[in-house]
Amino acid sequence: MMASRDEAQDLVECDLCQQPVSFFCRRCGVNLCDTCIAIHLRVKSKNGHDIVDYTSKDDDDTCHCNSHPQNDCSAYCKTCDAPICILCVSIKHKSHEISELSDKIEELLKVIATENDRLQSFKLELERILDHTTKLLSSISSIYKMRKDEVTARGEEWHKQIEKIVKKLHQELDDMQKEHKDVLQKQKKQFEEMIEKVNEMNGKTIRLRKSKNVSEMQTFVPVIQKQKSSSEVSQYSFPKFYEYKIKEYLENKLKENELSGRIISEIPTVTTVIDTGFPANEKNKNCLYDMAVTDDNKVWMGGNSSELKLFDLQGHLHHTVSITCPGVYLCMYNKQVVYTGINDVKLISDNNTVVTMLTTGDWDPYGVTSTASCDLLVCLRKDDQSKVVRYSSTGTVLQEIQYDSQCQPLYKQAMYITENVNGDIIVTDWKKNAVIAVDRLGIFRYSYTEKDTKFDACSVATDSVGHVIVTDFHGNNIHMLDRDGRFLGYIIPEGGINKPRCGCILGDGEMMVGECRTGIAKRIKYLEE
Repeated sequence: MMASRDEAQDLVECDLCQQPVSFFCRRCGVNLCDTCIAIHLRVKSKNGHDIVDYTSKDDDDTCHCNSHPQNDCSAYCKTCDAPICILCVSIKHKSHEISELSDKIEELLKVIATENDRLQSFKLELERILDHTTKLLSSISSIYKMRKDEVTARGEEWHKQIEKIVKKLHQELDDMQKEHKDVLQKQKKQFEEMIEKVNEMNGKTIRLRKSKNVSEMQTFVPVIQKQKSSSEVSQYSFPKFYEYKIKEYLENKLKENELSGRIISEIPTVTTVIDTGFPANEKNKNCLYDMAVTDDNKVWMGGNSSELKLFDLQGHLHHTVSITCPGVYLCMYNKQVVYTGINDVKLISDNNTVVTMLTTGDWDPYGVTSTASCDLLVCLRKDDQSKVVRYSSTGTVLQEIQYDSQCQPLYKQAMYITENVNGDIIVTDWKKNAVIAVDRLGIFRYSYTEKDTKFDACSVATDSVGHVIVTDFHGNNIHMLDRDGRFLGYIIPEGGINKPRCGCILGDGEMMVGECRTGIAKRIKYLEE
């Protein structure tokens, strides 16, 4: 008997001699070994002693009177805020306000239940954050390897000129990865410990529901109220990624080569007007939704019908294909036109067959774009959640972008998406009325919006030098930003633009922009020498 008891409680010691504990005095709250029981019983106590086996110390569900320890409490003194026995009612508390003990028990259990419900809700938030942190930890090696590979690739392009910089950057990335991993592991451990504490509070709450021990309940209420909730949790920020020297050097060269002497036209010219012929939606009157440019400078267009149309830049219709739903979001992928369907992404093959590339489960797909690495980026939405997912050509999920470094949602209603020449992933958010950019790792870069006007960001596109082109539906204009999200100017062509929704870059300082309500697409020269 002693051997098994010692094995079960080898971490708990007797309060008198530090030997392994065997018993517990409920009245005094003292841990005791076999030898010290007799010593403890000789100590006088106004409450008496109640020695039980240590494993049964929490089984007492009665409330003993502090003034008359031999009696159980049967009433509650509101004046003294204490449980009392029948003797107390007629003597010490005779003139006080007395209530039923069961009423006080019910009141305390309500408080405990409310606090426990709060902690259980908080636990769900902790589990979400923990899951996000765990996913980051599992992918951190591959993400940093990708960054190192990119640095190496740039280094090979510039050969000996940047070999020294490449080696230095590798070391900096290794150091940053170690620091980043340590922070995430610390955060992961913190959330695990907090969830364990919440579970402990829940267990005690369940036990107290069957108890009448008011004293224990009163002791427990401040304990459960002090447990941290979501607003009180400290969360670690990810280290901020700076622009690497090699990247800045190459981007500056790019700007020197391609931006030299080019400015936004004071009055951009419209060189071609195309009537796409899409019918108007009866509810919102929308006609034209999206477009995508091919390698041979033709443009696929999708609108309020179950077909896609291919036009050349002079406005001639070359081809029409039937699809399974309206072509609201399009892109080009390996020279094939791709569109988002209902819970899937589809591709039009060479023989005009609709092929399902990937499925999105219970998430609804919206904007889609191809990347320089031959992946697909898709905006997904479910209920009030939005995220961006990177898929391989076989439909494998490679990356999910949903939260910032503080585990807060990046997007409210992600719609259109594109990838910039520097790898940034740029999304328009209709609910935030903003353009949101993250780098290729999913780390927040910038957000652009107009505070003084009703900015209604629709589609987004980028040109060969990194300009970000955003259509403003209600503003009837087009915003041009630099690659860091700084406003450069408006693009308002001669004759204006009416409810612009979609757009794509044609090259050589030209773009195609679609008017949603008229179904007209305009070819616009927006840069000049």
